[in-house]
Amino acid sequence: MSEKIALKFLMAEPARTPAQQGEVFALLILGILESMGHGLLSAGDAVQTFFHAENCLFVRQQMRNRTADEIMSRSVQLPDLFDALSPAAAQREFRRELSKMHTLCLALLERKLVAA
Repeated sequence: MSEKIALKFLMAEPARTPAQQGEVFALLILGILESMGHGLLSAGDAVQTFFHAENCLFVRQQMRNRTADEIMSRSVQLPDLFDALSPAAAQREFRRELSKMHTLCLALLERKLVAA
């Protein structure tokens, strides 16, 4: 993937409620996490494609969802793991972070189910 994905366009439908935005966001992130977990997408590529500054600002300013903001904050730090840690330690921490972000996505989806 070489083109940036812009959340502002994906979430542009005016009738979309904050809960629906959270659901779409969570499902999209789960797909990205799955791709990274299987080695189809590197952490650096994921940051360039999706976890970039424009999307981080969109989540913080437009979605105003703490869980989504935490996911974005964790994601932008993933490439740094491979710069700061040994390969084995970086891989362990990478898996741990993917797991935590997965759990946060499920929490977003569970809120939708509880609200329904």
